[in-house]
This record gives sequence, C-alpha cells and structure tokens, in this order.
Amino acid sequence: MTLSVRNNYFKSGIALSLLSLVITLSVSFAIFPAYPQVSADAIRSTGFFQSLISHFFKAVPYVSFVTMISSVLYALITMIFVYYFFEKTQSPEILFFAFFVVSFAFEAFRIMVPLRVIKDFPSVYLLLGSRVMLFARFFGIFSLFAASVYAAGLGEQKQGNIVFIIAIAAMITSLGVPIDSLTWDSSLMMLRGYTSMLKMIEAGIVLITILSFFISAYSRGSKEYIFIGIGSLLVFLGRAVLLPADTWITPLPGLILLVGGTWIICDQLHRVYLWL
Repeated sequence: MTLSVRNNYFKSGIALSLLSLVITLSVSFAIFPAYPQVSADAIRSTGFFQSLISHFFKAVPYVSFVTMISSVLYALITMIFVYYFFEKTQSPEILFFAFFVVSFAFEAFRIMVPLRVIKDFPSVYLLLGSRVMLFARFFGIFSLFAASVYAAGLGEQKQGNIVFIIAIAAMITSLGVPIDSLTWDSSLMMLRGYTSMLKMIEAGIVLITILSFFISAYSRGSKEYIFIGIGSLLVFLGRAVLLPADTWITPLPGLILLVGGTWIICDQLHRVYLWL
C-alpha cells in the first residue's frame, strides 16, 4: 500500500471522527434530560475493573455521556496526530493501529438509547446501532492484533487483503451475537449474549498481540517493540476501563491508560521507521 493511499485512510478516519463528534454534540442538549431515566432502567455494566468498584459506587447517569464524548475526542485528536507524525513515514503497523483508534468514534451510537426515549422510535434502530458498535469494537481489536502480526514480519503487500479479512471477521462476529434490543447496561450498550466467551476471546487476542510484539523485538533486534507491546497492554486496559464506565472514578484512569499507551505506541513506531 502506497503512502498516499494509506494517508487517505488517515484523512477518512479524521473526517469520520469529526462527523461523530459533531453529531454527538448537536444532539447533546436534546438527550441530556433523558439520561436519568435511561440510567434508572439500566443494568450495571460489566468488566473486571467495573466489577471491582460497582459494589462501592453507584452508577451516575451522565458518566456514559462523558465516556462517549471522550472516546470520540480520543479518536479525532489521535488521528490528527497520527496523520501529522506519520504522513511521510512508511509503517505498516500504524495503519492498523489507526483503525483501532477510529473504532472509538463509533461509540457515538450510544446516543441511540436516550434518543429512543425522547423520540420513541422502533427498537430495531437500537439493534442496528448496537451491531455497528460491536462491529467497530471487534474491528478495532482485530486491527491491533494485525499490527502485531505485521511487526512479526507479515509482508506489506498484503495490507489490503488483511483489512478485508478483518472487516469480514468483525462483521460475522457482530452479526452472530444475540442482542436484546429492549435492555441496556449503564454504559448504554445493549445487553448481548456470549459475554463470557467473547471476553475470553478478547483476552486471548490481547495476550497474543502483546507476545507478538515481544517476539518482534527479539527477531528484529529492536527494543522499541518491547515498549510497543507494553503500550498495547495499556491501551487495551484503558479501553476496558473506559468503555463500560458508569461512575466518576472510572473515566479518568481509563483515559490515562489509553492516552499513555497510545503515546508509547506512536512514539516507538516513529523511532523504528524514522530513518527508513
């Protein structure tokens, strides 16, 4: 894939993130009054960190809005920096990391729950929005895994095929998960089936991704990939803390982990490819 084609992906990611932010902000005043109601009707969200604190802190209605805006802003700001720093730097891994970043822009679909309360539109729209979010989340995870595979030595010429395979895998997974279109959790994600199995699969992908970066550090003789593996762990942890958050104590640690891991990954990748 040429630099110009790859940079067009970056520009598209920036445009998509900006569009998500504009749409979210444009309806924010309309949906704000509905948050206490949707929070009262919600089931507590799950996750390792979330499970630890949910016994000590009650869910706060507007935290899901904060995490949604934070996710979209993270996608927009990070994509701008990625484009600026890697515009003329050839790095196959950064394309797939960019896909991971852009996946956060689709968290804007969480506005569908309060919108349904206000507009009373059919629940099928909640189902469609949930499947789009699931697709984006799986696509992001698979993309970061693909970045680690490229670091381990996969040929650059296959990037287009890998993107297609990732998209198909994410689509099949998101369409195959049962979703309850009438019940949501406190992060405003519709409840879905196979939760435990999907978490195990996600944990396995995370582990393989980190190990692949560590193996790359050994096989390529580049210590930067050790830090990239650590950065990958941080972004996965930040994502796991931020997305299901429903208390004020949660979003900031999640963002710190996410932004810190992102900085490490981008900085170290730039060091690897700076002189190539």
